[in-house]
Amino acid sequence: MNTLVLGGNGFIGSHLVDRLLSEGHAVHVFDRQPERYRKPLAGVAYHIQDFGNRAFLAAVLPQMDMVFHLVSTTVPKTSNDDPAFDVMSNVVETIYLLEECVKGNVKKVVFVSTGGAVYGTPAALPVAEDGPESPESSYGITKLTIEKYLGLFHRLYGLNYVIIRPSNPYGERQNPDGDQGVIAVFLGKIAKGKAIDIWGDGGNVKDYVYIGDLIDGIYRAAFRDTVHRVFNMGSGVGHSINDIVKMIAGKVDRPISVAYGPKGTFDVSRIYLDITRARKELGWEPRVSLEEGLRRTWEFVKNLGSLRD
Repeated sequence: MNTLVLGGNGFIGSHLVDRLLSEGHAVHVFDRQPERYRKPLAGVAYHIQDFGNRAFLAAVLPQMDMVFHLVSTTVPKTSNDDPAFDVMSNVVETIYLLEECVKGNVKKVVFVSTGGAVYGTPAALPVAEDGPESPESSYGITKLTIEKYLGLFHRLYGLNYVIIRPSNPYGERQNPDGDQGVIAVFLGKIAKGKAIDIWGDGGNVKDYVYIGDLIDGIYRAAFRDTVHRVFNMGSGVGHSINDIVKMIAGKVDRPISVAYGPKGTFDVSRIYLDITRARKELGWEPRVSLEEGLRRTWEFVKNLGSLRD
């Protein structure tokens, strides 16, 4: 099958590309920059383009059977700085993408949304896919809006789609110098001998899913016919930031320093996901424990030459 991975050089995208290749699919990657930690892979057609390059999308989409949409120009922390940019660069460009998918007879669109920002602060835990959707950041609002447009294009034009709402993915090839990914960022600080910055008292509770497990879930959702079109993917268990720090302390071979700061205004304080639907319809189960995932991620981070002072 001919597949196009938008954002295929990023953290989640690069692992998805590996899985698609291993399953024998033809893979095209659309991204605005090369992979950070690897050279281009043999057998992958790379297109280094901006998401706003409509002419390229119009030309390539008729050749594709399936499109994986992992592109986002913002993260929760930055999205509220310029909501108009968030909407224009993500929602508007995705609507154009969906129009071209209809014209090009793309068989299915797989959208990787968010399992935290879409729900906002949940009334009950764990939160299921049919729980209230009350996003508290522009990032969450745009993700939810894209989800609704996917539903609209299905009703109007029959465009097939599935939506993945992941919790907080972590693992190898997540950028330890980035703005997203608590585990990778913490490990990056430790590798450099710097203090971990925690916004608030460290009591925020989140759900963490290892990248290999998430990719397995995305792949299953993409290539199966299911009753539902929206799937949570996480561990189904919540851990506080302080819990994560304690677990990390047991895995790394060097001292840890923690600096607490003011609580952020962009973050939901307590959320973890109900993954019953993915278990039932996809036969999916997270298999890598948080402890083992932390060990694997630390091995990756501490061996990155760019992190050595």
